[in-house]
Amino acid sequence: MIAEAEQPLSVTRAPQPAVRPTSTDMPRRIEELGRIILAYSEVTDRLQKSHEQLTQTVDSLRRELSEKNRLLERKNRLAALGEMAAGLAHEIRNPLGGIQLYASMLARDVADRQEPLRTVQKISAGVKRLEALVGQVLQFTREIVVQPQPCDLAVVVHQSVEYASRTFEENAVECAVDGPASLPVLMDPVLIGQVVLNLLLNAAQAMEQGGKVFVSYGKPPPGAEARQFHLTVRDTGPGIAPEIMDRIFNPFFTTKDSGTGLGLAIVHRIVEAHEGSIVAGNAQEGGARFEIRV
Repeated sequence: MIAEAEQPLSVTRAPQPAVRPTSTDMPRRIEELGRIILAYSEVTDRLQKSHEQLTQTVDSLRRELSEKNRLLERKNRLAALGEMAAGLAHEIRNPLGGIQLYASMLARDVADRQEPLRTVQKISAGVKRLEALVGQVLQFTREIVVQPQPCDLAVVVHQSVEYASRTFEENAVECAVDGPASLPVLMDPVLIGQVVLNLLLNAAQAMEQGGKVFVSYGKPPPGAEARQFHLTVRDTGPGIAPEIMDRIFNPFFTTKDSGTGLGLAIVHRIVEAHEGSIVAGNAQEGGARFEIRV
């Protein structure tokens, strides 16, 4: 007979007692747990701050994108309007020349008769006004070529104030200038001078009962979008009505009885050609406020 194989003996081990932390291990483990909780809290705070910063950045980028889209849409709209206005101006200029020629010939024929002569002179004056309007339209539609050169903004501002002094006197307007004695910049002094002069004349004409115009300029503050200077023209007039604020730089838009509505449109184009921006609004003290950032 074959002997049965011996079965291996099974060894049953006694259960080991759970290792309990000693009284000396407990403070150490509590300290480790505290460090873990503190580290987790710090990471959570950093993540929360990062999330808030990213949210602010996204909101800022969205606003900037919305503003850029608005400016692009306006630029495209003005470009189409400019092309149409240029074609229309050229078509008007030719017959105006003929009308002016015939009016001058007629004026010679009726030179000895006062009443017919006054009528012809009114016709000539109307034609000249139309020619001036056509010239402004063509200036608006013409490409603005900036010729930057080193110059002093303080000199440009004071020259513009001097050119506007006669209009200030006629409208009983005082002008105050605040800025450094010298501010070297790189820009087109003729074009920027035209911008400042136009804003000064607009401010003076807006104050029929007299008032004050304040011009301030200086270097842009740290972090500003401008690279070279900030320039502000503010008056004590009635200000800009909220319903026309969005149209203030549109060509042919004017609140004056005799205005062409091209002055501020040309100002806007000159500032844009310098890769700058111009903002219109109302000052807290009252009156209109235009700020140029270049």
